[in-house]
Order: sequence, then structure tokens, then C-alpha cells
Amino acid sequence: REAFLKKVWEWKGQSGDTIINQLKRLGASCDWSRNAFTMSGAPGAPEGEEGNFHDAVIKVFVEMYGKGLIYRGKRLVNWDPHFETAISDLEVEQIEVEGRMWHFKYPLAGGETYEYVEKDEDGRVTLRETRNYISIATTRPETMLGDGAVAVHPSDERYAPIVGKLCEIPVGPKEHRRQIPIITDEYPDPNFGSGAVKITGAHDFNDYAVAKRNDIPCYRLMDTRAAMRSDGAPYAEAAAIAQQVARSWLIRKGYLNPGIAEQQLSLSDAEIDALNLVPEDLRGLDRYEARQRVIDQITAEGLAVTVLHKSIDKATGAEHLEHIPLVEQNRMMQPHGDRSKVVIEPMLTDQWFVDTAKIVEPALEAVRRGMAAQEAGAFDENAGYTRILPERDAKTYFHWLENIEPWCISRQLWWGHQIPVWYGPKVENAEGFAVVGERIAFCATSEEEVRAAALQHYSKYTGRPKIKFAAFRPPSAPSVRDLQIARPQRNANLPVKTDDGIEFELYRDPDVLDTWFSSGLWPIGTLGWPEDTEAYRKYFPTDVLVTGFDIIFFWVARMMMMQLAVVDQVPFHTVYVHALVRDEKGRKMSKSLGNVIDPLALIDEFGADALRFTMTAMAAMGRDLKLSKDRIAGYRNFTTKLWNATRFAEMNRVFAAPPVPAVPAPAHTVNRWIIGETARARIAVDEALAAFRFNDAANTLYAFTWGKVCDWYVEFAKPLMEGDHAAETRATMAWVLDQAFTLLHPIMPFITEELWALTGSREKLLIHADWPTYGADLIDEAADREMNWVISLIEEIRSARAQMHVPAGLKLPLVMTEIDTAGRAAFARNEPMISRLARLDGMTEGAAPKGAITITVEGASFAIPLAGVIDIAGEKARLARSLEKLDKELSGLRNRLSNPKFVDSAPEDVVAETREKHAIGEDEANRLKAALRRLAEIG
Repeated sequence: REAFLKKVWEWKGQSGDTIINQLKRLGASCDWSRNAFTMSGAPGAPEGEEGNFHDAVIKVFVEMYGKGLIYRGKRLVNWDPHFETAISDLEVEQIEVEGRMWHFKYPLAGGETYEYVEKDEDGRVTLRETRNYISIATTRPETMLGDGAVAVHPSDERYAPIVGKLCEIPVGPKEHRRQIPIITDEYPDPNFGSGAVKITGAHDFNDYAVAKRNDIPCYRLMDTRAAMRSDGAPYAEAAAIAQQVARSWLIRKGYLNPGIAEQQLSLSDAEIDALNLVPEDLRGLDRYEARQRVIDQITAEGLAVTVLHKSIDKATGAEHLEHIPLVEQNRMMQPHGDRSKVVIEPMLTDQWFVDTAKIVEPALEAVRRGMAAQEAGAFDENAGYTRILPERDAKTYFHWLENIEPWCISRQLWWGHQIPVWYGPKVENAEGFAVVGERIAFCATSEEEVRAAALQHYSKYTGRPKIKFAAFRPPSAPSVRDLQIARPQRNANLPVKTDDGIEFELYRDPDVLDTWFSSGLWPIGTLGWPEDTEAYRKYFPTDVLVTGFDIIFFWVARMMMMQLAVVDQVPFHTVYVHALVRDEKGRKMSKSLGNVIDPLALIDEFGADALRFTMTAMAAMGRDLKLSKDRIAGYRNFTTKLWNATRFAEMNRVFAAPPVPAVPAPAHTVNRWIIGETARARIAVDEALAAFRFNDAANTLYAFTWGKVCDWYVEFAKPLMEGDHAAETRATMAWVLDQAFTLLHPIMPFITEELWALTGSREKLLIHADWPTYGADLIDEAADREMNWVISLIEEIRSARAQMHVPAGLKLPLVMTEIDTAGRAAFARNEPMISRLARLDGMTEGAAPKGAITITVEGASFAIPLAGVIDIAGEKARLARSLEKLDKELSGLRNRLSNPKFVDSAPEDVVAETREKHAIGEDEANRLKAALRRLAEIG
């Protein structure tokens, strides 16, 4: 074990460094001196491994054990036969496989018969026959050996005559064949299969629930490798005991009168687990080999349900009917270990559990209060409750916790926090000191505390006949758990010597804790708890947890429960559940599909900033993210646009003067307008970030930086750089770009930090700069109206030119046909910019000439003469052909989308792509129609 752990620590060092380097390449902004690891401080940790998380984990276990919140018990768990350990639901991968369902007959005890009647929906009898059996269907015939009952629904009239009767499991030596009761439970579906379900509580989660509700024994059939058990007493002896248990159950439930001198038998869980109900000829076989033997034995005895099958005699070619066993072929989901890829075996084992029922209510109430405050618009970060965003994910949290089961926290592995429990011999009484094969547990945070507890416990036996401590061993019929404990553990024992010289050894439980137990203490363990550290006082409770929806239960819920149970505080006020990143078609990434995208490869190709901005811009709350290289390439162009705008500013001596943090107070309308636009962007970004609408923040910054600053302000500023307003324009542009760097920095840290350093002598890094707080008072409404009017006029002229296919370099005259006072003033003040950006060749005022198209903006109308500029007839024909072709394509798309069969059965990504094509086509059709209308104005 020590050699293995040494290798794991070496691997941890390598992989830990890899993770940190990946985070750094992604641009994570962290205090790298405070790296934390949940195994820090554990025995065997190498020198230089900082932190002592292990102390927090062990202290919490011991305290919860002392309060009765942790216990050792027998429950059904996911068992990985390859690694021979229990695993969590998160480590189980459901894989679709070709499955089979066999149908078998369970004969009624003593040859008893009953009238079996089937009816249709209208109550008419469709089948009436006398049966001496009840049929069941199973995908796992080998587990029939561990059946504890057959269950039918209470409302199922077909089986009402035989409820409370015994039926015989149709496998095993005939002279020792077991009988089990027929019971009622809500679980069986009368409309599925025969409506009767075999209950094998030790090897099926649904069956286990039925068994617990009805006090049915759960008989374990397999060992840790999923081979049929080979331990314990002979089958005949075990079957006789199980038979007596079944009869006793019927007596207790009032279905059977006890015979003269018949003793009722009730076994403990440990006694039931010791019974091996696997016949000798099947013991030690692999579960699948045992399955085939069980099928063969039942079929040979004629107890398989059969159906008529038409076959052809190979010799004569004649057709004839024959009865063959009923075996249904179907696709089924089968649980596999996500690492071992081996089929998981539900296994009834002794494990350590957290009694979650005792700690779940505070975790539920904290989120109920938080969600109520969120809904009321009165959320208070310091009120001691927690909200989950988006709200739909709170439903997942509530579903899990309102239906919570005991949490299995032990794993049969070497790597992890070893459970701080030691075992010693349990003596029968203070007089006889007989060792009865049982053990007593001592739980403490250190070996010294354990030794002291053991000495105190056994001190009452000193001076009496010598205790046979040396004879203490695990029970002779070991459970799965005992098999694990009995394995040789180097340096696992703890020697103890009493005052009168009696020497014995305690042995430590070899199991380790589930990783989610230690991870559940992350909020306090990383801050030095249980020590009263400065970091703990300063940073706990923390603020926001960002996580994925798939670990809401495994991590978020556990942290909530554990922190409230240990320190009586919520660990964070907000849980933000991010989207799932899928491929561009909306499919989940998987190796089998070959669509896994390596983020580091994307960084190499496009840069970290482009990847980060893409992820942020697409992170709409509650919606998965469809990632494509084209989208990332588009945002890489955005980083280039920002770089080019900064380069333009630098070439025009914008950064010649030292940076001034104060907001400029310019006189020119353009400069006053862009300052207001910057304020608008800052306000919108803050509102979006406060509401966790990260996509809105990114899209606001994109629209501001590219749309307002690069596309318009830089162009407007070019002529101003050469006139009377050059100084204020340079100062304004320097301030605006600084604000763009600052607002973009959380999303695009690399390029903004570099541009910040290149554009002036700074006192500190951009990451240390103050976040802006200016507000709406910087918005100049008059400048805003004027520049928006100018922009709308330029855009209308550009749009008209594009629709009419006017050559890009050709300048056109503009005729002002109607304009109000405000418009006239705005045009006059900005005519040079309008003429340059709209490519105009002068402006006149008057009526629209023949062959001109009309454009309108608020308070004004203009005409652009096109006679002799374009081929009007040719343009009409071209647009008509394009529209006709597009209409045909749209018709086909509409037909597909109006077909329910296509919408319901086609892959989701295909339907979404079709809808997107239709929407794009509709927009293009509207554009073509608008262009035709404009041409109609000309004639």
C-alpha cells in the first residue's frame, strides 16, 4: 500500500502541475500561492505538500460519528467488480446494449392451482385457464437464486387468489428447492410483462426498496469479483434456514397458521448475509457462466415459459410448429463503471454512511429561503441563505434532497482519507471473556486517542481470566466488507498493552472516504479550519460557487449539508450553474463521436482571449453552449479589431500624453456622445454581471467596442484629429480606449493587459486598476440624439447603395427634399463626416428628381438620383430571379417544419439547423423585396 501511495503522490504532483498550467493558459486569475488539495496533510504526503486538509476531514468524521450522524450499515451500493469497490452514482456510466429478457415459471408450493383470468380494457374475459405457477421475466437469471419474494400489484386481480401463498424458485437441487412468498407492492406494473416481479433485494435497487418496505430478506449471491459465492455452509443447510425464514414471514403477516411447535425465525442482517444460497455446482463461477447454467437447468426441467415457433425441417423442408423458450431481445441501458468499463453489480455490503435524513433539512430550508427572496426581488447576500441560478436548477437540488437516501461514504480503495476507525475484540460478558467473532469500533482523530479509548474500555476486564485477544479474527462466514478487512494490510495494526500486561492489537478499517466527503468540506477546509485562521475569519462564508448541473447533488448539496452540520453556516450565498459545452450541432462531446474539442488546441489556434470571449458571449443562462471554430474565429477578429483601433490611436499620438484617469469634458458633439456611450456600456455591463447574465455583458461590450468605438467613433474622430478639436479628441479617445480595456479585461485579460501596458506609463497593472463607477450623468442627451441621427442617415444611405448595387467607390449626389430644424442643424454640423462616410458628391435641396430613390430618417427625407448610374431593368430582373429561387427554397423548408413527423423524429440539431436556415431565408427575402420596392420608385 505504501509503495502504491508513493506512486500516486508522484502522479498527483505531475497532474496537478498540468492542471495549474492549463488554468494559467486559459487566463484564470488566482492567487497561485494558495493552491489547495483535499489530500494535503494525509499520511504519506511528500515533503513540500502544503496544507492540512486531512485534519479537517478526520475531525468532521469523528465528530459526526460521535453525534450519530455517521454509522456503519448494510445497504445496496454500486459495486465495481474490477476495482472491487463501491462507487458513486456519478462514476456509473449508462451504456445502451443488446439485452435479453427470459420468462420462467415459479411453481406454486405443494402443486396448488388457481384460476388465471385476463381481461381487455372493457372488462371482457380474453383468457381463462387453470395454472399451477406464476410467471416472471428477468434479464438476470443468475440472481433468481437470491430471490426473497415475488411481488404483484395490489390491484392486479389475476394474482389475487395466490397472494400470501408460497412459490418455488425453479433452480437448485430439487430436494432442497426454496419457496418464497407471493406479496403485494405498488412497484410492479400490471401492464408490463406478466405483471409479476421477482424480488432480489441484494442485487437490484428497485427490489431492495421493495424488500425494505415489506421486510423481505436480502440474500447476497456474489463476492467482490462478481463471482458466485463459494463461502459458508452447504447449500442444503442454508436453503433450509431461508425456507424457515419465508414461512415465518407468512406467519407474521397472517397468511399462514403456525404448525404445532413450529418456531418462527427472524435473522439479523449479518446472519442473513452469512447464508450462501448458491448451490454447490454454481459456487465460484463467474456471474455470466452461472447465468447460462441457470437458464439451461430451468429449460431442461420444462419451467421456461414457451411460445409457438414455426420452423423448417432441414431434411424434409417441411414446416412444423414447436414450443421454444420465450426470450425477448431488446435494447437496454446497462450500468458500467466509468473507469473499469465493467458492468456494475448492485451489491448489498457493509459500508459507512452519513445519515443524511438528520442533516438535510437545514440545507433545504436555506435554499428555499434564498429562492423565495430571489423571486421577491429582495435577495440579501448576507442573510444566511443561498440561491441557485438559473432557477430551474434549484428544482434539481430540491428533487435530490427531498428524496435523499443515506450517503455511502466508504470506498474499498487505497488512495484517499483512511477511515479513522479501529476494531478490537468484543467480549461476551465481564465474566466469561469469550470471543464471539464480533468486534467493537473505536473512532478517534489519532492513534494515541484510539489507544487511550481502548485501554479505558478494556480496563474493566484486567485482573480477570486472560482474554483471548490473539484469537480475534473476522467472522468465519465473511461478508463482502469482511473480505476487504481481512486482506493483509501492512502496518495496519495498532498494538495495545494493558497495565497488567495483556497485549493485543487493534486493526484499522482499511476503507477510505468517498472523494465527495472531503470535497464537501472544501469551503472550510481550504481556509485552514478547524484552526481559527485569519483566512477562515476573512473569507468564510464565501460568495459565489460556479459549477455544472451534473454535480449539483454530488458536490453542491453535500457542501450545503456539511457546512451547515459542521459550522452552522451556508458556504456561499449564490450557486451559478453554467451551461454544458456541446459541439456545433448541439451534441454532447464524447470520444466515440470524435467531437471532443481540446481547449488548449483552440488557444494555440485562436488565442485564449478569443476562446474566453466566445464562451462568455454564448453563456446564456439556462441554455447549453454550441461551440464551433467559426464562432471562435469571429471573436478572434474582434481582438484584432481592438488591436487595430488602438494602433490607429497610437499612430495619431493619442497616447503621447500621460494617462489621465479623470473623465474628459470635451466640447465637440462626437466626443460628448462617445463618453455617454461608454457610460451606457459600463452601466449595462455591471447590471448584467450582477444578474449573472455573462452573455449580455459580453455582447454589450462587443456592440460598444466594435459597433460604437471602432466602426463609428474612430471614423468620426479622423477629421477631428486635424482641426480645432484635436486635443480634446485625443484625450477622449485615450480615455474611451482605457475604459474599453478595463471593461473587457475580465473576459479578455491577455490582449487588454498588453494594450494597457503599450499605451502609456502606468502606475499598476490593469488587473489592479479600479473598476469604473461613473454613471448616467455622463450621458449628454443632445449629443446622443444628434449622433444617432447622423449614424442612422449614413446607415440608410449605405443600405440603399448596397441594395441598388451601386459601385462601392462611386460618389453620389444627395438631394434634401424635406427636413426639420433639428435635422438641418445636425446635418450642417456634421456634413463633412456624413459626406465622407456615405460617399456623397455634394448635397442640394429641392424636389426629388426622376430616377431617384427615397430614404427617410427622423424628421427628414432625402433622394439619391440613380438614373444612368445603374441598369434599373437589369437590377429588377436579377432581384426577381433571386427572390424566385429563394421562395422555392423557403417553401421546401416550410414544408419540412410543418411536418410533425420531421419535427418529432429528426435529430434535434437537424431540426434546429432547418429552423435557422428558414429564418435566414426569410430575412433575405425581405431584403430583396425592399430592394424591388425601391426600384419601383424609380420606374
